[in-house]
Amino acid sequence: MDKKIRVGVSSCLLGNQVRYDGGHKHDRYITDILGVYFDFVPVCPEVECGLAVPRETMRLVGNAENPRLVTSKTGIDHTSRMTDFCLRKVIELEKENLSAFIFKKDSPSSGLHRVKVYNNSGMAGKTGRGLFAAAVVKANPLLPVEEEGRLNDAPLRENFIEKVFCYQRWKDFLTQKPDYKKLISFHARHKLQLMAHSTKHLSVMGKLVAAGKNTEPAELFSSYQENLVEALGLKATVKKNVNVLQHIMGYFKKQLTSDEKTELLSLIDKYSRLYLPLVVPLTLINHYIRKYEVEYLQNQTYLEPHPAELMLRNHV
Repeated sequence: MDKKIRVGVSSCLLGNQVRYDGGHKHDRYITDILGVYFDFVPVCPEVECGLAVPRETMRLVGNAENPRLVTSKTGIDHTSRMTDFCLRKVIELEKENLSAFIFKKDSPSSGLHRVKVYNNSGMAGKTGRGLFAAAVVKANPLLPVEEEGRLNDAPLRENFIEKVFCYQRWKDFLTQKPDYKKLISFHARHKLQLMAHSTKHLSVMGKLVAAGKNTEPAELFSSYQENLVEALGLKATVKKNVNVLQHIMGYFKKQLTSDEKTELLSLIDKYSRLYLPLVVPLTLINHYIRKYEVEYLQNQTYLEPHPAELMLRNHV
């Protein structure tokens, strides 16, 4: 891509000293690896809503669906202050043209999953979501979002980053005078990538495109985007990838020699047994695509949905 992708991020993850104790939670993978491709927009809800550094720790209390934000020792309620900030901030972020957001795990303001919520007896259940994270998700339900902690899990990391790059391609599509013909081209390029995530969504989206000529463009693009995000939200498993790899082989059935077929089938089998990472059979497939000049496959985003330098398909 010729420009960096705009991504919101919890400020402490960039090394900014905004935490309650005056420290940070600098995540080197985010800044040093993803920072090559992402242009970060930092947000610290606590500081930006007017709280000091350092400050007393806070926690969520009450109902997990509608919790209050209070200080841990003195019990000062900052819910209204934080809620007012969230309403303002989500409007400000609309101008930032974000394609994703990476939140700080466990934070009562920015935690995305399983944030502790304390009941009246002082017992905590990991059932909540930080107030700011909840506001961002509510305002942008299709925006790719993740916590930094979950990026340590290779499959989750790959799935999130793949979503971000695809979401950015879709946004670029929408800014380049989109029309029905261009949507057909976009869908054609992403067919195998969608197949790796959800054959059900691929079928639905194919029908949307087929009937798109008789649909209002705004309605068509909106429905397509919703299905695109839903499909990519489903992980591409080994079984799904094997299905795609075998499907790709069908495009070479007249070109590959017997030895070439045997070699590729062997690599696909070893991948299916978790002896090899996905990058291995894909490397051979890319070689065959170049060798036999299979134009349809040359344009498929599945073969490189994100920069190879990120090595997201190198895990077993």
